Amino acid sequence: MVLLVTERTFTQEVLESQVPVLVDFEAPWCKLCKIIHPILLQFQAQCGTEMKLVTINADQNFKLCNTYELKTLPTLLLIERGTVKQRLEGFQGRNDLRLALDGIKHNYNIKDHSFQPLFINRGLLEVGGDKQHLNK
Repeated sequence: MVLLVTERTFTQEVLESQVPVLVDFEAPWCKLCKIIHPILLQFQAQCGTEMKLVTINADQNFKLCNTYELKTLPTLLLIERGTVKQRLEGFQGRNDLRLALDGIKHNYNIKDHSFQPLFINRGLLEVGGDKQHLNK
């Protein structure tokens, strides 16, 4: 189950969270958002209590969309202790998202709670400065 967060609950549920939070900005009209939802649920189940998944309806939370400069939906932000550690946007479908989520799990060091940068943009996955084409 995914926690629905609003502007009113964002600080408590995301910024003050004791574990990293994957924030899913979505909208009811967004078809890709619906397609990736089961993958996000699977990711949440794999991470257990090490990471939290929340959803924000972009149509109803304009202030958060402006704060985080959303340009497209879905947009995923990995936030830890109030800081955006990773931003996932521009993926083309399930496989791109799976690759990005695997990258998060791979690059997340549970011991010291640190991340290597991971960016997805226009068919490229960048992990710690190394670029890879997603369609390989």
